[in-house]
Amino acid sequence: MRKTLIGSLLLAVGMLATQVGSAQAPAGAPAGSTGLCNDGTYYSGATKSGACRGHKGVKQWWGAASAKSSKAAESKPTPAPAPAAAAKPAPAPSPAPASTPKSSAVTPAPGGGAGKVWVNTASNVYHCPGSQYYGKTKAGTYMSEADAKGNGAHPEEGKPCK
Repeated sequence: MRKTLIGSLLLAVGMLATQVGSAQAPAGAPAGSTGLCNDGTYYSGATKSGACRGHKGVKQWWGAASAKSSKAAESKPTPAPAPAAAAKPAPAPSPAPASTPKSSAVTPAPGGGAGKVWVNTASNVYHCPGSQYYGKTKAGTYMSEADAKGNGAHPEEGKPCK
């Protein structure tokens, strides 16, 4: 009876350890990624608050807990993750459907150039030349930064262009 109880307890601990380890970024994610946006792009910020703004929200989060939930977690001890066993490499991610292209794989929209920003008309966020989403969101237009601000658009991550 005692061996059965100990065996059951070890099984439960093992199952818990596999769940704790599942919150890691998938193998296909870029280094430093903390989340996956609903439009298929990756996010690499430290907090979930504001993550994937302008990218249809957060689809999956594997970064650290947000400030609100981390305060609650401070009072509870967290179990240490189990040592990693020899893991099989994850299968290669399948290409995104044509209707939801990843912004890094999308060719920038024609136009733009010196002094122009790309305004994502769906989110009212503007992107500076050279940034990841410059000319690459599904809906948008090029205009001067002053015109973008005049139309109520705000800069990506609150940082105006240089």
